[in-house]
Amino acid sequence: MAAPQQGRAQCLRFSMNDAYRACCISLYSYLINSKRTPPSPIHLHGRQHMKIAFIGLGNMGGPMAHNLHKAGHDVRAFDLSQPARDKLAADGVPVAADAQAAVAGAEVVISMLPASPHVESLFLGAGDLLAHLPAGTLVIDCSTIAAATSRKVADAAKLRGVAFIDAPVSGGTAGAMAGTLTFMVGGEAADLERARPVLEKMGANIFHAGSVGAGQTAKICNNMLLGILMAGTSEAIALGVANGLDPKVLSEIMRRSSGGNWALEKYNPMPGVMETAPASKGYAGGFGTDLMLKDLGLAQESAAAVKASTPLGGLARNLYAAHSLAGHGGLDFSSIIKMVHKG
Repeated sequence: MAAPQQGRAQCLRFSMNDAYRACCISLYSYLINSKRTPPSPIHLHGRQHMKIAFIGLGNMGGPMAHNLHKAGHDVRAFDLSQPARDKLAADGVPVAADAQAAVAGAEVVISMLPASPHVESLFLGAGDLLAHLPAGTLVIDCSTIAAATSRKVADAAKLRGVAFIDAPVSGGTAGAMAGTLTFMVGGEAADLERARPVLEKMGANIFHAGSVGAGQTAKICNNMLLGILMAGTSEAIALGVANGLDPKVLSEIMRRSSGGNWALEKYNPMPGVMETAPASKGYAGGFGTDLMLKDLGLAQESAAAVKASTPLGGLARNLYAAHSLAGHGGLDFSSIIKMVHKG
């Protein structure tokens, strides 16, 4: 009796194994032949290759546009300055004949301009760029301007069905070239998410500060502090040098002590202390004195509007104004050390 039972068990075992194999083969065939495919990164994380117009190719905008180009985006750039256009074109980035040509067919428009009048003129004034943008376009303004100007442009864009976020940056020219900028964003959360895949190719930190204009407010707070600390750092180094200290040694002492700050870490104002800093390059490039003066002025306007007390910000603004009047407006803002050190 045992042998027939053993035979039936063996047959059952073979039948189950055959069924299992058949099931596996069927499942494998379904996966191979099915038209369903896993969601691509494009759907999960935003478009990987977008048509982007970049307006404003200065010390910051040029490297930012170049990084987008290197990342594989279809970038068309424009600047009123022929040398700025030529420099980017030499890096292989397509350059348009004018702003209207740059934005033709663009899904995203990025602007990086010096001040509020330039942004307003581009989008609402003589340039009237908004009139050339179809509904659904996303505008990312990386300029540092008045929050009120950002809101004015955003309101006009909304009427045309165009999304707008203000996204000023911090990190200097080194951060722009390395793609490690910090973005301070004001606008709708959904618009920021649309912009994120683009911003990530230019920066390492992205903060949502609030509604439109909030990014600008965060930026002027940051730059007011930056102007103050650069002036203070310059005074401290000049004092030490006047007393016979080596500026490199003093800078390292302070960097590792309670006086440590960003200027001592990455942007020393004393020539020869830090090879990569503008101070060691004749204060060329970098972030201009007149741009810092503009930002400090924006901070004072904002403070007056809300009756905030910013005495050190006001003093820093006056120092940079005097420095600019002395003929140093085109030099990097760290040249403020020239006011206290005659080397």
